[in-house]
Amino acid sequence: MKKFTTLCLAIACMTTTMAANPVIKNLGEEKYNIEVGDISMTINAAGGGKILSYKYKDVEVISQSTFPESFGSTFWTSPQKEWNWPPVQEFDKQPYTVEEKGTSLVMTSNVSARLKYRIRKEFSVDAKKNAIVVTYSIINESGETRKVAPWEITRVPNDGMIFFDAPTDQITPADLMPFQSEFGISWYQTDEANQNRKINADGKGWLAYMNNGLLMVKKFQDLTASQPAPDEAEIQVYVNRGKSYIELESQGAYTELKAGESLSWTVQWFLTPYIGEATPSKALLKKVKKLIK
Repeated sequence: MKKFTTLCLAIACMTTTMAANPVIKNLGEEKYNIEVGDISMTINAAGGGKILSYKYKDVEVISQSTFPESFGSTFWTSPQKEWNWPPVQEFDKQPYTVEEKGTSLVMTSNVSARLKYRIRKEFSVDAKKNAIVVTYSIINESGETRKVAPWEITRVPNDGMIFFDAPTDQITPADLMPFQSEFGISWYQTDEANQNRKINADGKGWLAYMNNGLLMVKKFQDLTASQPAPDEAEIQVYVNRGKSYIELESQGAYTELKAGESLSWTVQWFLTPYIGEATPSKALLKKVKKLIK
């Protein structure tokens, strides 16, 4: 019996160790896949280190549109007024170098000729929480002191429901999108209009999207109202005109960086099946809080 117990403990330890390690695959053409359990994320190092796919088993949650600036998940620096439009090519389109460091995947951009920042993205997993963890770094290569904030932009189909912890009456601009307040949470049932719309909100460090039987939740630093970059916000939702795509956006603190200094900002990505309608409910809110606790 003692030998059997020892063997069981050894197997349990091996299983735990194996579960703690992500599966990283080189898919070719500078595309990489990172997996934990039934969740997988595909990243394109050759195309701005952009997240192309985020799936539960074979079910996709983020936009697969083929039009420019309408698919996948990307990363920019904030405030946007420093670069306006289009997105900075070195961060959003150009190749990133790739390094596998133990159980993580690290991608690094070239220095922006205009902004003098370099971006680094580290992809790893939290096996206990069954989450993929993305840590973004902004490195100041300008030779002078600068202020900047991190900004993640994830595009999803214009279907389902978006929700986060912020007072509905403090979402700006007011009445631009039909948010409703239930259980102290702001909920938005996706709609369409013949205009581009974008709102700002001071949330509580998470942003959720429910569609097609899947619940996606992002967890990030909870900011005070004074911490975002000027004219920006902790949580932003952009709805493209018609029924095309939506951007789920979150930002970190506006930070002063001396020459050579860097900041790091982490986003935990959760994806899980959810049986139920995409409507406000205590059960859905409870599911989110259980994921991010």
